[in-house]
Amino acid sequence: MSAASGSAASIGAMRHRLILERPSRVGDGGGGAFESWIAVAEVWAAIHPLVGSELVVGEAVEGRSTHAIDLRYRTGIIPSMRFRFGARVFEIVGVIDAGERRRRLRCHCREVRL
Repeated sequence: MSAASGSAASIGAMRHRLILERPSRVGDGGGGAFESWIAVAEVWAAIHPLVGSELVVGEAVEGRSTHAIDLRYRTGIIPSMRFRFGARVFEIVGVIDAGERRRRLRCHCREVRL
């Protein structure tokens, strides 16, 4: 099904194996901390590009892509998490129970460069 229609992808369209990660703060030994990421699960999903744009930040051009990622329903996915697909990283900005039947989730994500 189309990403624009708001319907979740069919099981056959979920061909991307993503790693769901959550943030973890790790002490640096000097009273500070840094953020690292811990794998929570591997999930099959469909990635749908929605928008592509370039922003000028300072004097540098920063590319930004917005995607919808559809997967089977699972509890515990929240906007502070992210998906990793190879070298690509997708920060979750919103989570929707597609169809409100606890069968599929649609995560609105922002692709970031590391």
